[in-house]
Amino acid sequence: MSDEGATVTLDVFDDGLRDTVDPGAKLIKRAEGFTWSEGPAWDPVRARLYFSDVPQNKAWMWSEAGGKELFLDPSGAAEAEGFREPGSNGLLYANDGSLLVCNHGLRRVERLNIETRERSVVADQFDGKPFNSPNDVIEASDGTIYFTDPPYGLAGMNDSPLKALTFNGVYRLRPGGTVELLLDDMTFPNGVALSPDQTRLYVSQSDPAAPILRELSFDGDGAIASDRILFDAAPFAEDGSPGLPDGMAVDAAGRIFLTGPGGIFVVAPQGQVLGRIRMPKATANCAFGGDGSRLFITSSDVLYELPTKTMGI
Repeated sequence: MSDEGATVTLDVFDDGLRDTVDPGAKLIKRAEGFTWSEGPAWDPVRARLYFSDVPQNKAWMWSEAGGKELFLDPSGAAEAEGFREPGSNGLLYANDGSLLVCNHGLRRVERLNIETRERSVVADQFDGKPFNSPNDVIEASDGTIYFTDPPYGLAGMNDSPLKALTFNGVYRLRPGGTVELLLDDMTFPNGVALSPDQTRLYVSQSDPAAPILRELSFDGDGAIASDRILFDAAPFAEDGSPGLPDGMAVDAAGRIFLTGPGGIFVVAPQGQVLGRIRMPKATANCAFGGDGSRLFITSSDVLYELPTKTMGI
């Protein structure tokens, strides 16, 4: 389905927001009927978008030609006792043309052959213990993979008897290497993204008590050189606006399009909040696609598209 959509509502905090989104842009509804849509990933070869319906344990695809079509069923584990959400979450079109999948029920990051649907394990444990439920993933140009591992897939989450790790980690896997723990002090690490030059890693935290976006930089050996809170969403949640810092996309200028209370925040690389794109419902994630200027947004039960004035990386 598709409709012409309503004019988007922008909260402009800085004139720089107008360099990213036209105030007259239309928020176009592309598909609906999901429980909680997540993890959008654009496939430039097949000109289509993949995304998860996490509670339904399905993954969908959307294209101009075919509209909404079922892609994976199940998207995660067919059977997973002790899991509240055994399906896929974050997806990413990988450098090699496969699809990286955060599989809650199988507690792993996996690689999916898009044509055959065959899956292989990328990472499923740290220090001999299974992950909680990998949530989001990003890949650098050299093949290094970063991912988050909150407990959202587990029934009872942090109190689940299946939780083998005492923390909710942020990890790195370099080509040919072993899984490295980058952070173990985040309560609910969620979305993850890289700056255009890949020197900075962004990690969101979906914790009502500390709804933040964190920025890490690395030295030449890959050790953490700096660590700071780039954006605190708490003041924007005080009016009850739905949503927490979750998934994100980065444009070619380094601006971060971060889902959060009330919609999508546009944050400059230095941390200045340029504004907010208001969304009708709680919003989980976003990704650039099409010619690079189209922002696809997974928002509760709907997939939206918003034309922008910028280009994704």
